[in-house]
Amino acid sequence: MSNIFDRMASGDEGHNKISEGTVRENDEHLGTEWQDAETTPSIATEMDGKTPADIKAAVQELLKSGFIEEENRAELFQSIRIHEAAIQQALEPLDLEVRLDTHRGVAYLGVAKQVVADTSGDEGWSHPLVRRQRLTLEQSLIISILRQTFVMHEQESGVGHSPAKIAIDELLPQFLVYFGDTGSDSKNESRLLQLLDQLKSYGLVSEVDKKQEITIRPLIAHLANPESLQALLQVMREQSHRSEGEGGETL
Repeated sequence: MSNIFDRMASGDEGHNKISEGTVRENDEHLGTEWQDAETTPSIATEMDGKTPADIKAAVQELLKSGFIEEENRAELFQSIRIHEAAIQQALEPLDLEVRLDTHRGVAYLGVAKQVVADTSGDEGWSHPLVRRQRLTLEQSLIISILRQTFVMHEQESGVGHSPAKIAIDELLPQFLVYFGDTGSDSKNESRLLQLLDQLKSYGLVSEVDKKQEITIRPLIAHLANPESLQALLQVMREQSHRSEGEGGETL
């Protein structure tokens, strides 16, 4: 017959068995949770591996159009301002970079400066994704006229404070100084409008509005930079010397 001590020992052993069983069940349950946590990727990890939609949209638009203006695409321009480093990283394998002008509200795509420097001596080099624009002399001259107007506007109104506009009637006399008068007002104006329409595709000017004015886009400050204007001046000097030489031979 068991005494009180036997019953107490038996009770403790039973209690210990129950406790041990409970702990083991809990351990197994926790072990399953830990295993799941280690083997199943978290949602946060998956999301971190994807490029955010706004960065994708900005990069795709830059590759498509070459530039983004704050005036017309405010959300995309703001995305570039916020995520500039990430966008630069996305463009780096393509040897491209985004150049941001926050004062004028324009971002544009360019070949990485290091790549340009490394290939500056190779005249046959061309970027596989960027076609070099070959502007005619007429296009280059009208761009230089428009840039001068743009710079004067910024000096008077401040950089980026208001759009630079010019009337066709005001631009036409400056145009004829370099291109010569055909003797027909309609032909002169048609020739100018044709050139402006070509520059519109480069993002340099707007369409002619109801007031017969065009807006000079801020991208012109970067396309018609001092280096390109200097190159244009050199071409004009060479042509002038060539003309003078031909005239001398004729005489």
